[in-house]
Amino acid sequence: MIRAISILGLLLLLVLGFAKPWTTTAIVVGLSYAIAALGVSPLMRAGQISFGHAMFACFSAYTVACLARAFPGLDVLVLILAGVVVSTVAGMIIGLFIVRYRGIFFGMLNLALSMVLFAILGKLYHITGGTDGLSFTRPPVLGMALERKPYEWGLLIISALIAGGLGWMLQRFYASGCGQALAAIKTNENRLEYLGFSAYSILWRGYVLSALVVGFAGAFLALIQGLVTPEIGFWLKSAEYVFIAILGGTGHVIGAFLGALVFELVRLFSASYFASLWQFVLGLTLVSTIFIFPAGMVGQLTRRARQ
Repeated sequence: MIRAISILGLLLLLVLGFAKPWTTTAIVVGLSYAIAALGVSPLMRAGQISFGHAMFACFSAYTVACLARAFPGLDVLVLILAGVVVSTVAGMIIGLFIVRYRGIFFGMLNLALSMVLFAILGKLYHITGGTDGLSFTRPPVLGMALERKPYEWGLLIISALIAGGLGWMLQRFYASGCGQALAAIKTNENRLEYLGFSAYSILWRGYVLSALVVGFAGAFLALIQGLVTPEIGFWLKSAEYVFIAILGGTGHVIGAFLGALVFELVRLFSASYFASLWQFVLGLTLVSTIFIFPAGMVGQLTRRARQ
């Protein structure tokens, strides 16, 4: 049932994007947020919340921008792949240090590193463009130089396919032995060690997987905007990813998509009608969701499906 809802939802997004061209950019941005929430979900299943994972989106986005400026003929798919590779390598290196810690120390260290990156990007104006960021021209899609609307439609299709593929991959990972072991870190890490598993190694793999997935989000944000700024790696972005993951729930990958949908709708509605209080409305939505659906929206759907 949940799988059918996921496929139907992605198809509806594609239809909406083509039927209402003005929604295309918003849908791609929304899918980017959903992918980022997918990225932080494995760590949350292990009981670890990162308040700095937007730095991996930042690594990917700046890689895309720098390569697009240096090699204007590079295809969108090549740029996405390059961005994800850089974010994954960064996750491998940073994870070696970060996964030694748990709880608040894990979250705060990620936050600290993300803010160091944010500060560096803002200072190195001659390389990163500082707070003005780096802009670049539209790269070709599958070898074709497209105008704005066809380009956005191309990104919409690619982002929807990749989002669906990542969701399928992560759901299979959760059901695998490694995924179950990662979840066991939250419930009883000592017992996991007694069974002969290395909690450090398992959490490191989960951290690298998380960085890889968030890298896709950063690449799509860069490509749809044509501009990258240090704000992509700001801690508030990381908080939004966590917000979406909690809102939707981490019991199933569809939670990231439901959370992103509600997040975007609430943000658009509150910004339109409560311009000076939209953060308050978002916070109220999260608190209400936690009280009504402690396991997130997907937890409620799963519970009803079993009844």
